[in-house]
Amino acid sequence: MSTPRYMSSMKCKPEPEKARHQGLASTLCFSGLLHLNMRRAPVKVAIRVLCVLVVCIASPRAGVAQNTQPEQPGAQPTVPPAPDSSADRSAGDDSSPSDAVTLLPHSDTSRYWISGQANVVFQWHPSFQAQYSGPNSLTPGAQSATTHIMTLYTGYELTHTTEVFADVEYATGGGIGTAIGLAGVTDLDSVRTVQGVPLATTPYLARLVLRQIIPLTDERVKADRDQFDLATSLPARRIEFRVGKFDLADFFDTNTYGSDSHLQFLNWTVDNDGAWDYAANTRGYTDGVILEYDDHWFTARFAEALMPKEANGIHLDADVARARAENLELDAQGKLIAHRAGTIRLLSYLNHADMGNYREAIDDYLEGPRTSRPSIIDTRRQGRHKYGFGFNFEQQITSQVGVFGRLGWSDGHNESFAYTEDDRTVEVGGFTTGASWHRHNDRAGVVFVANGIAAVHQQYLALGGLGFLLGDGALTYGPEKIVESFYTTHIWRGFFASFDLQHINNPGYNQARGPVTVPGLRLHVDF
Repeated sequence: MSTPRYMSSMKCKPEPEKARHQGLASTLCFSGLLHLNMRRAPVKVAIRVLCVLVVCIASPRAGVAQNTQPEQPGAQPTVPPAPDSSADRSAGDDSSPSDAVTLLPHSDTSRYWISGQANVVFQWHPSFQAQYSGPNSLTPGAQSATTHIMTLYTGYELTHTTEVFADVEYATGGGIGTAIGLAGVTDLDSVRTVQGVPLATTPYLARLVLRQIIPLTDERVKADRDQFDLATSLPARRIEFRVGKFDLADFFDTNTYGSDSHLQFLNWTVDNDGAWDYAANTRGYTDGVILEYDDHWFTARFAEALMPKEANGIHLDADVARARAENLELDAQGKLIAHRAGTIRLLSYLNHADMGNYREAIDDYLEGPRTSRPSIIDTRRQGRHKYGFGFNFEQQITSQVGVFGRLGWSDGHNESFAYTEDDRTVEVGGFTTGASWHRHNDRAGVVFVANGIAAVHQQYLALGGLGFLLGDGALTYGPEKIVESFYTTHIWRGFFASFDLQHINNPGYNQARGPVTVPGLRLHVDF
């Protein structure tokens, strides 16, 4: 996927329950990105970047003059604060160059929002042992890969309760193994192929969203302003609608410590619940509607979204009578443990699509093989469904240290369709800022993830079947176990650099392959 969130992932978020937005509204890694991309199309890339820079430097200054939203009197924060880090600071906090975390300040009063981000990730792995390999195996020979993603975020307040957003993105690079051979792919910015064909390397519309806020009380609470939420205060009890094109992972299954692939962890099954096969096209986006109810410490949100026409497909199926995804999440926040902020989230999903069935594919193959391996594609049928559940928690330990984790389960009978091939997941990790060593905008973390698949999915792969990510030609099953650690340092204003290290046992659930260690470097800029 290429989002931050798909991630993009790619994905940055502020509030405690929206880690992908974390107050680092977005980024542009000028020198690294230009150097890596100019080799391919120097004139086109230079023109694109120059245009983005001109727009993003000029527009925020013009937008500051549009002072139309005064601070609401009597606003009181009710959301528990996240650890003391740059994510807790307003993007416009420009008290000193060392404290600012964006290249340009962002107004809290302008009707307009314009920001941007860029992420460049370089990863490498040495050669590792593999008794055998198949069409969808992670290549055992040493290899390196670089991904790049740039996003321009724009928003506008039509009224104090109505906002519109339009984001343009540019993403290239398939990452290690071109994003196949692992359930926990090592780079959330990886751009997957569609049936082996790379996607076009041209800018595309990532998000186009209308947000409507319906107040249910006169009481106001303070809100963080970012690229997905423009209001600086909100009704304490309210209903919100979002309709348009978006990334579901921007709003569901978020985690302050484990969702931001731009400044924190990079692995797919760390930043998202791997067993949540969330509706998305190849780039990580879908069309749909999100309905949310907020009441002080409690939030409930529901989404109806479009599924791709085929597994890992780029085109969405607009016929909601036969293909769609329902997602329901409940959030509860409080300070029940040592008076420190904590959040738990319960997620459920139900996908309807033209899915294949593992058992049917196995039976057809064993009855009389017409091909060299079972084929999930030959068993696809409209109206099949897949469902699952997720649990997500985060808890402050001190003002700088937090712990987090996830549990995920899906039924696993029908094929993995949109995110990754993962039916079971457990995750636990820790996170800290650098405040203890006087680097309050630095951050570090370590996490352990174990992924698994249902027995019928195991048998399908063992017989040589291929999924859209996995297929070694055979399988000696073992849970895929991942340990990831990172350190991100704040260089100056919106510039950040990170070192990331991942160690993976049983890549692709196969004990006959690996382990593999993947070190990585990341350059990131928010402006």
